[in-house]
Formats: sequence, C-alpha cells, structure tokens
Amino acid sequence: MRSIISIFAVLVLISCAEESKKQPFQSVDITQVFEDSVSIRAITFLDNRTLAFAGSNGVYGTVDVNSHQVRANIQTYDSLTPSFRAVGGTTEDFFMLSVESPALLYKTGDQGKMELVYTEEGEGVFYDSLTFWNDKKGIAVGDTVDGCISIIITRDGGNSWTKTPCSDLPEGIEGEGAFAASNSNIAVQGNKVWIGTTEGRVYFSGDKGVTWEIQETPIVSDESTQGIYSMDFFDENMGFAIGGDYTQPESNNANKIKTVDGGQTWQLIAQGQEPGYKSCVQFVPNSNGEALVALGFTGISYSSDGGATWKQISEESFYTLRFLNDSTAFAAGKNRIAQLVFK
Repeated sequence: MRSIISIFAVLVLISCAEESKKQPFQSVDITQVFEDSVSIRAITFLDNRTLAFAGSNGVYGTVDVNSHQVRANIQTYDSLTPSFRAVGGTTEDFFMLSVESPALLYKTGDQGKMELVYTEEGEGVFYDSLTFWNDKKGIAVGDTVDGCISIIITRDGGNSWTKTPCSDLPEGIEGEGAFAASNSNIAVQGNKVWIGTTEGRVYFSGDKGVTWEIQETPIVSDESTQGIYSMDFFDENMGFAIGGDYTQPESNNANKIKTVDGGQTWQLIAQGQEPGYKSCVQFVPNSNGEALVALGFTGISYSSDGGATWKQISEESFYTLRFLNDSTAFAAGKNRIAQLVFK
C-alpha cells in the first residue's frame, strides 16, 4: 500500500512539473479596445479587472479588461491641457503625472474628480515615470534639475510628495534624465528600486529611496537618443533592461543588458542580435524569468531563454505594455490601446 502511495505521489509531482512548464509563445492575437487621437505611453492595472491609462491632450481613463468598456475623460489645468506619460496605482487610488513644466501630479479625488497633489515649475522640469512599492510608498523620476536627477517620493499613500535633495543623491551628469517612452524606466521589488537613465546608469536604492548609489552598465549611451529606455525585474536579483536609439531603430549594438545579482553587475546580452530599439520590456509572469516581451513602434519581440535569443512575433506598433496574467497583456501606443493574447 505504501508503495502504491509513493508511486502516486511521484506521478503527481511529474504532472505538476509538466503543467508548470509552459510552451514558448509562437504568436499573438491583438484586439483593439480603444481608439482616439491620443498618444498613450502609460498604463497600469488597478486590479485584475481594471486597466487605467493617461496620455496626451489631457486624456485619461479606464478599460474594463473583461468587457473592454472604456471610460475616458480630459484633465485640464487653468488654460493648459497637460500631457501625461506616467501613471501609477494603489488599491485606493489612481495617479497620473504630466511631463513638462508645470509638472502636475493628480490622484483620485473624493468627489469623483482628479485631485492635484504635487506641482513643480521651472527650467528643465520634465517627469518620466511613476510607480509604487505598496499602498503607502511611491516614487516618480524626472530629468536633471539644479545638478541632479529629479526624484519625488510619497510615504503617505500619495497625499503628499517630497522632492529628494541633490545632497542625498549621487553626483549627476549634466543633462542626465530618463526617457518618458513607456513609464517603465523604474522597477521595484521588495524594498528595492532601480531607475535607468539616458546615460546608461542605474540609480539604485535598497531602502525605498532613503539612500542611493549608482550601478554602471555597458548599455550604449553615446548619443542623447541612446540609453536605458525600459527595465523590469522578475525578482530582487534578475533584471533586464533595453534601449537603443529610436532614430536608428535597427541598430542592435549594446542595447540589451541583464543582471542576476540585483544590478551589482550588468552584462550585455544578445549582442549584435535582434531586437534593435524597443521602448518597453516586461518579464512574462510565472515564467521563472525565462520569458520576456519587448515592444516599440518597430513591433513585438519575444524571448523564451532569458533574453539570449529573440524572435519577432508581430509588426504591430506600440509604446508600452503590462501583463494581466501569463498569457494576456494590454498594450498602448499611438491612438490606441489593445489586448494582446500570446499563444
């Protein structure tokens, strides 16, 4: 009897192992869910039913991921119509941050309208991306102002935001910033955060933005149009970043890097191989860090071996994507949002 039970247990384990080993994606089905005259570079899931977005012309809204029903609105500020390229969310609120001066950070208000919680004006003010560690603590990053990169942090659920003084940051490089291309040059895991910059450097904090250090990388950053456009971490050790040059999108020289030690060291990967320029990269959930999707206006590429090799699975143009689960994602770009089902 004991022998039969042991055999059954082994069979169950084998079955589970086979079940968890998913086959590589071969294709992607794309369904349009929103069309408008708006450039959308920032999307986030508020929960497993709702995708939130914000873009140019003050447009923002939500998409029901099941019915694809869209609710959209326009945010104005005095006589201005802000352009949004950064969004974030907690279980309570949605946040959206405009790019140029005056930088305007809004959160969900109590009266059904967006509430302004942070503003910043001045030469060089330009914010690029936004994310949250948890429901209380979040971070946004912008270009260099007064000699250092711009970092603002909330520790009270987004009700108030404080700009990190240059004295608390590593020495900046003149003109250093981040690309406002896909709201994905910030990655967080646990208490850690990594920020990829136009200079190909990574600002790292292991204590939710209290202290900072620089991680150097070999990614190409010789021109102002080069550097780290997007990064993602599967866990606290394994991360991937991609960039290139949007003015030379076919160039695949030194535009993909990977770390397996939390960014202490970064190595070039798939050097001289496809893909070239991409504006967003994301790990596929439940893939043990082996599967990645990268996209841009040049199409959608996929890797099933941790970024060592890639294949293009669609020529459709997008700027950014986020995974809902391990086979479904939503992507946004010029004049649209779409659902992507990978097969």
